[in-house]
Amino acid sequence: MTGFYRDGYCRTGPGDYGLHTVCIEVTADFLAFSRSRGNDLSTPLPQYDFAGLVPGDRWCLCVTRWKEALDAGMAPRVALASTHISALEFVSREELQEHAVEEEAND
Repeated sequence: MTGFYRDGYCRTGPGDYGLHTVCIEVTADFLAFSRSRGNDLSTPLPQYDFAGLVPGDRWCLCVTRWKEALDAGMAPRVALASTHISALEFVSREELQEHAVEEEAND
């Protein structure tokens, strides 16, 4: 997993205008959805130290993109323990819990 600051955390701060606060488990369906919305997350961009995502990766996603995917019925699973609390300013705890990765959904 990475993050906006490439430090392994879904934290946010003054330079993170996209609010990369939701830790997702990437799926092929979500990558296709994101690409259809103009955000290709699977193509490597070495100039940004970005290798591209593949299904199964964990990624700190912009909370507004996750909400957009949720509204379209395409929301990927969420790693709750790695998701920043500020995501709750945009989505509910219940919405996140409904999409929790399996090992966390049973806790």
